[in-house]
Amino acid sequence: MTEPTELTGPNTHAQALAKANDELQSLRAELEETNRGVVALYAELDAQAEQLRKATELKSRFLAYMSHEFRAPVNSIRSIARLLADRVDGPLTDEQARQVQFIQTTATEFAEMVDDLLDLAKIEAGRIDISPAWFEMVDLFSALRGMFRPVLTNPDLTLVFEEPEGLPRLYTDDRKLSQILRNFISNALKFTSHGEVRVSAQGEADDRVRFTVADTGIGIAPQFHGAVFDDFSQVDSPVQKRLRGTGLGLSLSRQLATLLGGTVAVESELGKGSRFSVVIPVQLPDTAPAAGTE
Repeated sequence: MTEPTELTGPNTHAQALAKANDELQSLRAELEETNRGVVALYAELDAQAEQLRKATELKSRFLAYMSHEFRAPVNSIRSIARLLADRVDGPLTDEQARQVQFIQTTATEFAEMVDDLLDLAKIEAGRIDISPAWFEMVDLFSALRGMFRPVLTNPDLTLVFEEPEGLPRLYTDDRKLSQILRNFISNALKFTSHGEVRVSAQGEADDRVRFTVADTGIGIAPQFHGAVFDDFSQVDSPVQKRLRGTGLGLSLSRQLATLLGGTVAVESELGKGSRFSVVIPVQLPDTAPAAGTE
């Protein structure tokens, strides 16, 4: 009886080739299925991105509309409170004067919140204008000093502006920069009961300038540093709860700094004060003219 012999001829090669072809077809089918899944995923991502864009646009439109609608009644409240405080209709008792002062303070905070909301809506919608021009830092500090002089009613607190020395003129939007520093200073004054709030400027590498607002106030615990520039951020502390703000000022400052080609930062320790800073280029990128031109 003879042993069967193993086939190694053309039939075997044909079978191997057919098997390889089947595997190739199977792999191709899997790739096509994967490609269809990827295409479907991209389509879903595009749809979600479009929905997000529409939601952002609707939010910006709502904030802008709400801000405009709130301005008229808020301005009316402030005007009436001013008339009462000026005793136009007759004298006030001490208690009435305190109540009118409370109305004025609350209305002012409300007006600031409305302005911040409107600015945030403009930034998100890409409709905020940047108007750069040459200016001296000493003029900026002088304007800020005059702006805050009327609100410095605490005899235990001093607002100090260090004279900028050896620094060049800036070519940027001085109003936006002033708005950032006003937010920093307002926060520092609000959360500092005694000591000082110091505003300074110094040159840095790569033709940049750092503006710093340092205070001797309550400080911020390290775990909150990463969130202080977020929208509606509020530091969880007894003083924060008593001195409530909108939580928009620092977020707006960060976005304005980005528009000016800069960054913001905070250094703080609980109970030992805070240092808020903004670093911007001497000349606004892409729009800066040759030095010396107006």
